[in-house]
Amino acid sequence: MRILFIGATGMLGKPVATQLIAAGFDVTLLARDANKMEKFFPGIKIVQGDVFDKESLRKAFPGHDAVYLNLSINQSSKNKDPQTEREGIDNIIAVAKETGIKRLVYLSSLVHFYQGMNGFDWWAFRIKEEAIKKIKNSGIDYTIFYPSTFMETYPYQMIMGKRVGMMGKSLMPMWFIAAEDYGKQVARSFETAGSENKEYPVQGLYAYTFEEATRIFIENYSKNKLSIMRAPFGLVKFFGSFSPKMNYVWHICEALNKYPEKFESEITWHELGKPTITFADFTKSL
Repeated sequence: MRILFIGATGMLGKPVATQLIAAGFDVTLLARDANKMEKFFPGIKIVQGDVFDKESLRKAFPGHDAVYLNLSINQSSKNKDPQTEREGIDNIIAVAKETGIKRLVYLSSLVHFYQGMNGFDWWAFRIKEEAIKKIKNSGIDYTIFYPSTFMETYPYQMIMGKRVGMMGKSLMPMWFIAAEDYGKQVARSFETAGSENKEYPVQGLYAYTFEEATRIFIENYSKNKLSIMRAPFGLVKFFGSFSPKMNYVWHICEALNKYPEKFESEITWHELGKPTITFADFTKSL
């Protein structure tokens, strides 16, 4: 299968693209900056393109069977700004229909299902809900993944110098998953994909609250001796009135702390393989 990969850099894109390449798929990477992408993936096919530019997609899509979408909300953006999971999804679906793409594979999230719970309403989660509806109504075969919290959140987003930043009280456990394990499941999904539409919850081996996970991370992290830095939730929420990034932070932390995640990955493990990486082993490998 010939796969066009959109969003191959960063916390989740690179590990998944790496697993698809390792599995032997014919992978092409879409990049706004081809030279930068070449540094991440030397020797891999790269095409210039931007999800906000339909003409560039029309040049990139032909010759591919499937498109993998690793898109996200820019934490410093506002609802009115162009969004990859709104205007970008519209362009991708339109061009996919024009060029005969057979399957769309989309990375969503479990926590976005917190939308509507406890009076919670956030434009970023509404965008994710609409993106799923658009893909399902596109008439193109699809696979949608709903992962729990990624272990990579700690080294990429929570370490600040020699401290681990936390906000609010983590009430619900999450089945932390390593991006490498998720990437292997994505590769397996391409190997087994027929014409069926598929939706997969993605969860790791064990569930922890942020407090429990942070203790494991600190105990197993070898680069520095870490301590916990707690940000007052109310203060971050207040600054969110003035700063789009702070507004994003308090909304996502509110959802992560309170979403009542349940284990629901039995079918995912049966069809795509059981994760193998524990949170302690992941941390030791950093």
